[in-house]
Formats: sequence, C-alpha cells, structure tokens
Amino acid sequence: MDFLWVDFLGTPSWMWLTFVSLVAFLLALDLGVMHKESREIGIKESFLLSGFYMTLGVAFGGWVWFQSGQQAGLEYLTGFVVEKSLAMDNIFVIAMIFGYFSIPRAYQHRVLLWGILGVIVLRGVMIAAGAAIVENYDWVLYLFAAFLVITGIKMLLTAEQEHDVSSNPVLKFLQKRLPVTNGLRDEKFLVREADEKTGRLKTYITPLFLALIMVELADVIFAVDSIPAIFAITTDPFIVYTSNIFAILGLRALYFALSALIHRFAYLKYALSVVLIFIGSKIFVADMLGLAKIPPAVSLSVTIGILAVGILGSLWATRGTDKDDTKQDGKDDGTAVAEQ
Repeated sequence: MDFLWVDFLGTPSWMWLTFVSLVAFLLALDLGVMHKESREIGIKESFLLSGFYMTLGVAFGGWVWFQSGQQAGLEYLTGFVVEKSLAMDNIFVIAMIFGYFSIPRAYQHRVLLWGILGVIVLRGVMIAAGAAIVENYDWVLYLFAAFLVITGIKMLLTAEQEHDVSSNPVLKFLQKRLPVTNGLRDEKFLVREADEKTGRLKTYITPLFLALIMVELADVIFAVDSIPAIFAITTDPFIVYTSNIFAILGLRALYFALSALIHRFAYLKYALSVVLIFIGSKIFVADMLGLAKIPPAVSLSVTIGILAVGILGSLWATRGTDKDDTKQDGKDDGTAVAEQ
C-alpha cells in the first residue's frame, strides 16, 4: 500500500483517491437512486439538493484545511466560491438554451446530468494542460490575470445584453449538416425514423441532443474564464480540480433552484464582473506591494463581500416582483425564464 503515499501532482495519492471515490459515489447515488427516471424537480427539492452539495463542498474544504494546512484550505474555499459564482452565471445561459429548444423541466435533468459528466472530463483535461503550462512558464499567470481583468471589464460593459442562442454559429452548422427531428422524442437523444423522401430508416438527432451540445459548448466558453480565475488563486492542481468539480457537481440542483428566480438576480453579473477584475488584478497588486501573493484570507473575504453585495442588492432591488410561475413549485416547461 506504499503507493497511497506517493505524490501525484504534488498531493499524496490517497487524497486523490478519496476525492475520486467521493465523486463517483455521488454520481452513482444520483444516477442509480435519486433520479433513475426523468421527472420534474421542484424548487423545494432543488434548494435542498443545492444546500447539500454546497455543504459538502465547504466540508471538503475543511478536510483540505485539516490535511494540508490553513493556506491550502483558504485557497480551496476561495476557488470554490469563485467557481460556484461563475456557475451561477452559466445558469443564465442554460436557461436560455432550454427556453430556445422548449425543453420541459422533466427532461432538463437528463441534459444537465450528461453535461456535468462531460464537464468533469473536460475540466480535468484543461486543468492538467494549464498546470503543465504554468509549471514550465510561470509568466503565463500574468497573461491569465490580464485576461481576467479584460474579461471582467467586458462583462461589466455587456451585462445588460442577453445571450442569443439562435445566432450561435455552431448551432447553425449542426442544424444545417445533421438530420434533426421536428420535435422532441420524449427523453431520447437519437432516434431511428423513416426518411420522408426515401422511406428508409435513418438516424436522427433530437432537439434534446442539440440542447446537450449547446450546454457543453457553454461550459467550454465559461471554462475559458473559470480556469484562469482559479489559477490566479492557486497553482496547486489538487485544489484547482477539486474546487472546480465540487462547484460543478451542484450545478444541476442550483439550476432548478434558481431558474425560476433568475429575474431576482439583476446585479449578479455586475458582481461577477468585479470578482473577475479583482482576482486578475490582485496578482499585479501583489507585485507592486512586493508580496508573493495577496493573503488567501483577504482574497476569500473580498470575493464573498463582492458577491454578497451583488446578491443582496439584487434581492432588495427586485423585492415584490415574484411572478406566478415561482409559486408553482417549478412546474413549468422552462421557457418562461428565457423570455425575460
């Protein structure tokens, strides 16, 4: 059993195995027990699940703190908060995608589940590549930092603009090149149906599969922001990957919890913009102050403070604007959010 104590990417192998085992157990529980069949997930259940995943993510940070020290624990928690907040921004886009394809809530869970499985693999590849680059070329961190500042400013200036799914070039290409059914086929991604012209059986993709592709594409785009953000906090591959995955694991529950309440988060994008600018600029500020890095406790406090102001300010500004569909325990078809 000596291999358990061998370092893998700077962290003992047994810690990696503990993390992987926990994630595998959560996915198996979700797939095999909690959601074996497609069904609508109500807002109450969504909030409970979201709270469970958030609690688990924070508890894992406490375990990292206990095993690797205060700095590692604070860096994990900062990364977790940043990644979770960016995942909230991703919810806006996912809601638009489901609304565009008119995907009922009963089928949205399946798209999000397969989407998250893809994200776990994709983020692993991107983080491994990023870690290798940073290890050999540490000046890349300054490029990441500058990119975050520019992205934050751009997001700040375009916060009022809505995501236009129909104009996406990838979607246009897929719709032009691939045979797509003229409607959903329950929860199926692929179906075999007779061609209208020849009468021969032909494989078609459904709008549900197109929605899955667009959700995965959205995560690729968001990963371009989130990966540099976490590397600007820490370059430890274990902390980078675990904070990413624990933030993403609760994305499905968070989506169903917040999708009907998105109109209440009017200032969230502004807060996220400021967070990205702060995370990027603190590397340059640390250099000017002659510090190795801004203390993790300061980074975590400022990040939470910015997000708290954005969320609480949004809830206060939109008080009394709750709509009828939020009182129906989330039993809508997912299109109302996209029309706002």
